[in-house]
Amino acid sequence: HLAQAYLFCGPRGVGKTTCARIFAKTINCNNIGESGEACDKCESCLSFNTLRSFNIHELDAASNNKVDDIRLLTDQVRIPPQVGRYSIYIIDEVHMLSSSAFNAFLKTLEEPPSHAIFILATTEKHKIIPTILSRCQIFDFHRIRVEDIVNRLSFVAKNESVAAEEEALHVIAQKADGALRDALSIFDQIVSFSGRNIKYGDVIENLNVLDYEYYFRAVDAALERNITKLLMIFNEVLEKGFDGHNFVAGLNSHLRDLLVSTDQATISLLEATPSVRQRYLKQASGSPVSFLINALDAGSACDLAYKNSKNQRLHVELFLIRMSRLNVEQVPEPEKKKPDKLAPPVKEDEIPAPPKSEILRERPASNAVQLSTSASQKDERFQGKRSFSVKDIISEDQDTYSTNREKVIDTITQPQDNRTNEIITPEKFASVWTEFTEEVKSDGPRIASMFKSIRPELLEDNSILLHLSNAAQCDLFVQNYKQRMIVYIERRFSNCVPDIKAIVDQSESGGIIYSDEQKYNYLVSRYPSLKEIRKSFNLDFE
Repeated sequence: HLAQAYLFCGPRGVGKTTCARIFAKTINCNNIGESGEACDKCESCLSFNTLRSFNIHELDAASNNKVDDIRLLTDQVRIPPQVGRYSIYIIDEVHMLSSSAFNAFLKTLEEPPSHAIFILATTEKHKIIPTILSRCQIFDFHRIRVEDIVNRLSFVAKNESVAAEEEALHVIAQKADGALRDALSIFDQIVSFSGRNIKYGDVIENLNVLDYEYYFRAVDAALERNITKLLMIFNEVLEKGFDGHNFVAGLNSHLRDLLVSTDQATISLLEATPSVRQRYLKQASGSPVSFLINALDAGSACDLAYKNSKNQRLHVELFLIRMSRLNVEQVPEPEKKKPDKLAPPVKEDEIPAPPKSEILRERPASNAVQLSTSASQKDERFQGKRSFSVKDIISEDQDTYSTNREKVIDTITQPQDNRTNEIITPEKFASVWTEFTEEVKSDGPRIASMFKSIRPELLEDNSILLHLSNAAQCDLFVQNYKQRMIVYIERRFSNCVPDIKAIVDQSESGGIIYSDEQKYNYLVSRYPSLKEIRKSFNLDFE
């Protein structure tokens, strides 16, 4: 059974147009064999073989993509064949037709004359409009496997009296990326370069392909955690004129091949000659799966960010260093018992033990300081003292710390010296509030003005109620200063766990002060076009 239209789609170089011609020849054969092949003896087959057939018409849609070209084709379709039963029209790269040309072609494609058959070929099926696809029988062509390309190249080399190494043909097949036409073109190029004796070295030199030996050496160096050797291998690659990006892509492919070689179920995915396959199996047996997966992850990230890197060589070297560190054995470190107190062991009734959470509160992890003063020196300096300072403990190593770490220590320890066990009272709280207000003045005049307008109130349950003028001030205080104030009060009064509540007291300001978002919503309610303006220019409330 023959349809009125066929669509052959698939990647380049897989034989779409060639199959269309063979199909067109077979359709008009007068003596088709039992296997469905043309006889090559009848008049139609002989005319096709000698390129004088008037029943097969080819049209390149890439250069004939206008409406007028389709109209000429439509007029030609009406003419019946002179010899044979069918007129076959092969339209290559049909996705290049314009929208108007597609629409002009629809009617003819749906109801062609009984003697007309259309065979369309394309590499981009998604660009063809659905109304065309619905009128065709679709056949998808896939990339040709490396093994099949190697077998075909071996057949061609044997017929042309060319001696070729199997590994050399594998490199050509992998370079072709599933396209037999590209593989044959590369094969012709290699024959012109190296004569009738094709060797592996000649192929990688002519095609500018990096020898897989470099990848095996690189992975071995990474497994040995030999960073120097790994960087020297990369330097050798660059000195041979290869691009760093190609090295990263090739190394990622090598890691992928090693990963599929670790399991018998996936070893069939490895495309290599038998000798190279054995090398992959040997190296994969000594490579942990976790190492290969993490190395692939790091290599993929390096590949994606390579073009945007300012120093591309350093970018690749960092990836290689990370890869060499992936094989570090994770030996669990013995747990170090942290001292319960920073002070030397003395009687509990002499020195109150400050909770560690209070000493380290709000201390960034990057600013952590390791105390290295010896225990004997601590005993001499702190005997008889009822309080101490972290600053005193690290005074002997003060020259080794940066200015930023000194500031962090000062910030942590200064309130500790002012701690008191006294019960908080309204008078003492007012004093602490004044000190805190003076401290936050450095954040800017807006903050200083806000704290000046706040009216604090200490309630009977020791909770603190803050009266603010508007909602904007309330949000600002809660987000940026509430937790800071809680910590400040806790440091001053050991028996106080403050509960701070902030409310908006409109009577303090005599009116309502709206936030930026409230102002914006009000303006949008009056001027709806303002919303479109904000979206167009990507504006914010402030």
